[in-house]
This record gives sequence, structure tokens and C-alpha cells, in this order.
Amino acid sequence: MATLNAIADDTDTASTASQEPCGGALKSPAELTEIVSMFASTPGWMERVRLRLERRWYERLYHDLDYDVWVISWLPEQSTGFHDHGNSAGAFVVATGCLEEHVPGESARLIGPGKPCAFGPGYAHDVRNSSSAPAISIHAYSPPLSEMNGYELDGSELVRREEVYWTAHSLDGDGPAEHRAREQQKTALSIEQVLSAARARLRRLTPADASDAVKDSGAILVDIRPEGQRMIEGSIAGAFVVERNVLEWRFDPTSSARLPVATNHDLQVIVFCSEGYTSSLAAAALQDLGLWRATDMVGGFLAWQAAGLPTASAGKP
Repeated sequence: MATLNAIADDTDTASTASQEPCGGALKSPAELTEIVSMFASTPGWMERVRLRLERRWYERLYHDLDYDVWVISWLPEQSTGFHDHGNSAGAFVVATGCLEEHVPGESARLIGPGKPCAFGPGYAHDVRNSSSAPAISIHAYSPPLSEMNGYELDGSELVRREEVYWTAHSLDGDGPAEHRAREQQKTALSIEQVLSAARARLRRLTPADASDAVKDSGAILVDIRPEGQRMIEGSIAGAFVVERNVLEWRFDPTSSARLPVATNHDLQVIVFCSEGYTSSLAAAALQDLGLWRATDMVGGFLAWQAAGLPTASAGKP
């Protein structure tokens, strides 16, 4: 089987990948569990994630003759409804957030990060985000997912709907016009939703963790506050001062205006602002540039100061 790093390198388009089969055999639920768990731990896919208000967002990351891999994002209250996966076996793992799985006649199952769920062909369930935060999950199916059938719950029994719930044709633009119209619909997000989406992509650090990362692993601490705010609040010795309006140009390794330290996309950049709001959006913007380790500091400079970590006095830039 191809390595997961190699698979990740092939994910430059959502559905055009049609690779040669890896081993020529379908995957078992146990093998699919290993695939989704390993894939979730590889870098490079998180920056592709988007959120949609009207329904779940999904994208196919990898496709060969044996299996395919998908990423799905879930805003609060979004769900699949009861469905099966045609003749495909499957597995999924939650990367961030948590999901609930509902199976008729059984108690709801809470699935947190890193806890995979696997199943064979014909398995029907309903998966929901019942939490107050976005969730992101990685899914794999063997053979590659071609159709899903929807069901209505009648007491404790599932009754199959007449219409097909989903087909692979819809991914390639050959589905009903109404489906394509929904795909193209643009829906504005509130700033709170944009902020939640940004933070769902980050492994945010406390001030103490950020301080340790700088000392132990050479992480770069970046102060994006404007000069006036730094003069009033104070500063952190050793932090790079890069105001928000030029941040991307200074840390893009391909930019002619980059800082000398911005030599590759593996650089660990920890952004902070005053209270930890703007910094989340800024860190997500750096991830969009390929700096997959970029993150921000929870609570910003004020939390650093409150934690008793060393600062320079206000009024001294």
C-alpha cells in the first residue's frame, strides 16, 4: 500500500486523482481504520478545510481503485441523517471537535478526537455534531464510495427512502441541477463563525506552552499588535514584531519581502495579539500559505503578562 505521506502529496485536487490500485485488493474495516488514523496525523490537509452554513462541507482527498479518503467539516447541529454507504466498508476518525453516532436501538455514541469508528458494507447510521464547536473528520471507504442510501426512522426501524441519498456523480458535476446550485451557493459567515473555523484548524498554545516551545524547539514568537498598543501594554523580549498588515509577506518563504528566518514551510510560528482573537485569524492565514505548524497564543499578551512570564515595560518599544 502506498504510504500516507505519498497519498497526502497526491491531494492537489478534490476528485481528479485516479491512481493505480495500491495492492489490488479491497480494504477491510480494520485496514481503513489504520488509514484514517494515519491520514489524520499527516500535515497538509487541514488548510483545505472550509465550513458551510447550509450543510456539511466535504472534499475527496485521495482516490484509487481500492479506496478513497474524504475530509468533512461539521458546524454545530449539522448531521448526515440516517444513511448507508452502498456496498462500501468504511471507517472515520474525528480530527478536531466531537461527533455523535446514532444507530437504531442503541444509545448514542460520543466520538472524540482520535477515536476511530469502522463498519462493513450495508451499515446504516446517523452522525451529528451536537456540540457548540465545529468538528472535522477523516473518512475512508473501500471500494471507493459511489452511492449512499437515505433512511427514515420509524420507531426503532429504518425505512429506506425511494430516492438515492448521494451518488458520486454529484461530486463530478453530473448530479441534479438543484445539487449543483447548492454547491455554488455563497453564504456569508459571521465573524464568530470565521473565528471558530480558524481555531478549529489550530493547536493553540497557552502562554506557558508558547514559552517552552520557544526555548525548547526554536519556535518563533510573533507580536502582531500595532505600535501604539505595544507602547501601552508592553512587549515580550525576543519576540519578532511584525504588524498584521504585512504578516503574510514576511513569513511566506516564496516572498521577496520575507524575513531571513522564514526559510521553509515547516517553521513553527506562534502569533500573539493583545487578547488572542486577531491572532487566531492571522495564524490561519499563515496556514493557508502552507506554514502548517502556525498557531497562536491563547489570551494573547495580556494572558502572558498575567501568567507572570517576563515582559518589557510599557513605553519601551
